[in-house]
Amino acid sequence: MSQAEKKDTQKSKGFTAAERAAMKEHAKELKAQDDKANWENDVLAKIDEMPEPDKSMAKRIHEIVKANAPDLSPKTWYGMPAYADKDGKFVCFFQNRQKFNARYSTLGFNDVANLDDGEMWPTSYALNELTATEEKKIIALVKKAVS
Repeated sequence: MSQAEKKDTQKSKGFTAAERAAMKEHAKELKAQDDKANWENDVLAKIDEMPEPDKSMAKRIHEIVKANAPDLSPKTWYGMPAYADKDGKFVCFFQNRQKFNARYSTLGFNDVANLDDGEMWPTSYALNELTATEEKKIIALVKKAVS
């Protein structure tokens, strides 16, 4: 087996560089979890690192979550802006498209979000652009998630 074949095999069985970087980010976050004063600054710094249009979308989502779910704490989660409840459980997060070379950004909700609707419901939403229509939907989702 050639070196190139070995690398391809290792890549398919292991984590990608982006996944390894996210895990390193998470390790840093765990070490800093008691430093509540810097949580929002960390989120804003991660947002500022994003290229457009994700930076603008993430800033607007941050504003929406803070205004409509003020009990959630902004924190980074695997290097992404996220929002945790009083127990430290992440309710929602924003994943920019460049994070894992995706076609779109994602607004995601974890299992502590109160979005249950029957036996099946969406927990992640693809975002390419934020218009007034999407903002209204996000506001409704965030309010429902913390209800």
